Amino acid sequence: MVKDLKIKVRDRVIVEYGRLFSAEDISSDELKEAIVQTLNTIIYHERINLGSAEREVIIRDILDDFIGFGPIDSLMKDSRVTEIMINGPKKVFIERNGKSELSDITFEDDKQLMYLIYKLLAPTRRRIDESSPYNDVSLKDGSRVNIIIPPLALDGPTVTIRKFLKDLRVVEDLINANTLDRRMADFLVACIKAKVNIMFSGSTGAGKTTTLGVLANYIPGEERIITIEDTAELHLNQPNLVRLETRMQSIEGKGEVSIRDLFKNSLRMRPERIILGEIRSSEALDMLQAICSGHTGSLAVLHANTPQEVIYRIETMILTSGIPIGLDAIHRQMTAAMDIIVQQEQLLDGSRKITYITQINGLEGGQVNLENIFIYDLEGVSKEGVVSGKWKATGIIPKFFKRFEKSGVPLPKEIFNKD
Repeated sequence: MVKDLKIKVRDRVIVEYGRLFSAEDISSDELKEAIVQTLNTIIYHERINLGSAEREVIIRDILDDFIGFGPIDSLMKDSRVTEIMINGPKKVFIERNGKSELSDITFEDDKQLMYLIYKLLAPTRRRIDESSPYNDVSLKDGSRVNIIIPPLALDGPTVTIRKFLKDLRVVEDLINANTLDRRMADFLVACIKAKVNIMFSGSTGAGKTTTLGVLANYIPGEERIITIEDTAELHLNQPNLVRLETRMQSIEGKGEVSIRDLFKNSLRMRPERIILGEIRSSEALDMLQAICSGHTGSLAVLHANTPQEVIYRIETMILTSGIPIGLDAIHRQMTAAMDIIVQQEQLLDGSRKITYITQINGLEGGQVNLENIFIYDLEGVSKEGVVSGKWKATGIIPKFFKRFEKSGVPLPKEIFNKD
């Protein structure tokens, strides 16, 4: 009886007090009052005999569902948990300290999980239903959420939450997290200040967007920054910041606004920096052409497993976009526009490290010439599964080194001395 009554109260609160969920911060007092009134109404009309203890359980459980994050609230507050993967109501996996494990947390049923989804979507302009069964949203704290529901998700509503890491704000935080060493950090900060064009690459969950976000905070405050993302993740502190987000098509199949659409519009907004949350298709050529026309200091993210794969993926994106351009022209655009690739990986022990900082240095035999400036030399893995290694400089001095001097950015050449 208690479970059925709880479901009735939840459903009616959602329908009759929807305005409470669209606010940025739900008022717990208002919500509790709504729950109590709804519960009293149902008890009166259905003549239910309910004890005070059961009554308190219903009110508390529904408050827990709507205030915070319900059953996963403790996981959202645990700084060691970086990702939460809800595979239906009975399987909640987490990534803790870089390792995935099955938690002991469950939802009562699909319906309770859908309450969480409703709460996640309520403050946004996005929806999810049978006609639009998947979506991405960004939480107030910067965490990214992907939601997919039946009939596409066969085992029930599925939610993946990649938590925003509040303890990674400045480059020293990345050093302390063993993402890179001091020499690499000084070099990348200098690159940001000197308006070097940087491509951040890596696989899903490698930490590339987090690293980009930390480094982007070193863009001088007087510059105008335009960020373009599918789902807003970047949280920068500069005053002259414009954040753009794509829009999915409506139920009628209209109104879609793509990364490429936003990128083209951003060029008319007097940008001094353009940051692309992720390159996926024909906007790759737009970006290269924009950089060649003077929009330097651009930062972008791309999914790739090696620096060489970055080149292959950009080639493929442009060639399959339908734009009439040859491979030779694509290569010339790349070498003219791209300066360095920052490759980040999640290693066997769960740690996230920058494994390559690679420069694009002209063409060689008609192919894009890549040169590693810094590398992570993996030495081995212990019996406990801990990775050991060290970062090394290859001895190559960046082709654009004089740009640091012209920009008034001090950087000693000695940091590139070969190890």
